Amino acid sequence: MINDPLLEPFQLRHLRLRNRIVSTAHAPAYQEGGHPRQRYRLYHEEKARGGLGLTIIGGSTNVAPDSPSVFGQLYAGDDSILPWFRALTSGVRSEGAAIMCQITHMGRRTAWDDGHWLPVIGPSRTRERAHRAWPKAMEAEDIRRVITQFADAAKRCRAGGFDGIELLVHAHLLGQFLSPLVNKRQDDYGGCLENRLRLTLQVVEAVRAAIGPEMILGLRITGDELTPGGLSGDDCVEVAQRLADTGAIDFLDVLAGAPYDDLGLAGWVAPMGQPSAPHLSVAGRIRQAVNLPILHAGAVADVASARHAIAGGQVDLIGMTRAHMADPHLVNKLAQGQEARIRPCVGLGYCVDRVNQGKPAVCGHNAATGREARFSHRIEPAARSQKVVVVGGGPGGLEAARICAERGHKVVLFEASERLGGQLNLAAKGKTRRQIWGVADWLIQEVTRLAVDLRLNHYAEADDVRAEAPDLVVIATGGWPEPPDIPGGSQAVSCWEVLSGAARLSGEVLVYDEMGDHSAMVCADLLSEAGCRVQVVTPDRTVAQELGPTNMAVALRDLAAKGVAMACFWSLEAAARQGAQIEVTLRHVLSGEQRRVLVDHLVVELGNAPMDALYFDLKPDARNLGQLDQESLLAGQRPFQNLNPSGDFMLARLGDVVAGRNIHAALYDALRICKDA
Repeated sequence: MINDPLLEPFQLRHLRLRNRIVSTAHAPAYQEGGHPRQRYRLYHEEKARGGLGLTIIGGSTNVAPDSPSVFGQLYAGDDSILPWFRALTSGVRSEGAAIMCQITHMGRRTAWDDGHWLPVIGPSRTRERAHRAWPKAMEAEDIRRVITQFADAAKRCRAGGFDGIELLVHAHLLGQFLSPLVNKRQDDYGGCLENRLRLTLQVVEAVRAAIGPEMILGLRITGDELTPGGLSGDDCVEVAQRLADTGAIDFLDVLAGAPYDDLGLAGWVAPMGQPSAPHLSVAGRIRQAVNLPILHAGAVADVASARHAIAGGQVDLIGMTRAHMADPHLVNKLAQGQEARIRPCVGLGYCVDRVNQGKPAVCGHNAATGREARFSHRIEPAARSQKVVVVGGGPGGLEAARICAERGHKVVLFEASERLGGQLNLAAKGKTRRQIWGVADWLIQEVTRLAVDLRLNHYAEADDVRAEAPDLVVIATGGWPEPPDIPGGSQAVSCWEVLSGAARLSGEVLVYDEMGDHSAMVCADLLSEAGCRVQVVTPDRTVAQELGPTNMAVALRDLAAKGVAMACFWSLEAAARQGAQIEVTLRHVLSGEQRRVLVDHLVVELGNAPMDALYFDLKPDARNLGQLDQESLLAGQRPFQNLNPSGDFMLARLGDVVAGRNIHAALYDALRICKDA
């Protein structure tokens, strides 16, 4: 038996949780018609199967028509959700975990031009920059209606079989009434703290009456808005004490910050480049002030931080939500003494940023998450062992080697350089994105454990591959930057050359970014750290356009703090040597205006061209001619077909050697290609 405070059971009134680890409420945007159907259910069942103590589903489950979903939430405002609730709660509970549902009214934190096109409502006519709507100041009739809608939704949660309900106060309607930053009312719901708390207390009273005394009721609250003019730590302690004094509440879920703009959201749901577990002390202060169990979630991505929080008495339950997206079997691995094998969350932020871009969440590191209907998180052994050759030691090649080795195949991996990790060696440069190396670190550890034959410093050619007599060949050689196709393009260096150290620059540097992703941001960060005076220029309407709100906010904040200048709507037209400097010609993409700037160096980020020569050399020898059956691939089935009877092996390529994409695409390719190989 592992002696670990995280694995100790916890008694939450009558509900016994098998451990202290929680997946807190979030919206992965897997809902269908506002319901938690198969994809949503299987996602939560997998975490329960992985040993989790409690999952709180329904992040921001809406209770009213004037609280429309803007990032894929559930809707509990009518009875149509009940069958889906029951299937979900039954499924999760059958795997041994407890399950609760979070409900909310979003107030001003939504949009008026969605759903039923009703006005956004709030305590006052105070706009939130993140969601941009000007709310209607609620009338007394609106307040009474919303209280009833909370109670009705709570009844549906009870009928749906949940163990408990969590009311979302923080930043949503109830929290907006609480915050002096938002609430400017002059009536019984505004002014002093007692008045600003009134609506929350009325909703608590109505919900407790609706669900009866046996169901667990918790609140997610703010421990400190950490914003001038907002709720202070002292205010939040008083709020917690007043809530505890009602006797109606069983636990408090405490976090901190004010996600009223993109940078505030990044402080709340932190990507890499932010501190780890920064608000534990905020939760600990609330725990000392009230006699209620305290749950906390906030950038607690690793077991060591979670263990510290529980063992140090700062909290009773610890949220590890994104950590469970990276590895839903985290708890089982911990209980089995395999902590080192937990696939880590490194803070890629791809999950939360996609949701805030209107897309379903995926884990940048674990391609099976959210796709449980087609892909298992446990690799099944193959019926017979085969010989697999993987060429390329970047994340896609490492994942392909790992999966094939887990299936029992004999795997050889060729890597041309002296180090595994591929482009992650470059992505981890600078300060903001260093944690991304954790993806490569875990994959390297796993392929080493699985005894993959790693052949570094070996530029594999077709004869090297054929000499291994493989059954399957996976080409993961990635891409390579090409110079810009403009007059004087040879004057430019690529972000790769800067990040690898091949080009060491100084003075005035113009970084031209055609991609809008992380690469140019990391390059500008590294150059500014080295003392260069950097300007980032892009033809897009914003710098880092492809990044979601949390990653973009942190990257641009860090560059702005270092004095990096940024300009949008300018395309790169030409470059010419002018003595010791380069004259760069730019064209405004809207007006056509041209301007010329003199810089010491020009750096370009134009993406990568596939390094696919080896693939095409091997294609005639492949039984499938290098083709993957698209229908089978999309269905999660074996994608190989016999198209060439004289071929010797199956052949596939993945990641950037097909087309320039991102790390998740490469890992997803590897899973789909190799899981049944």
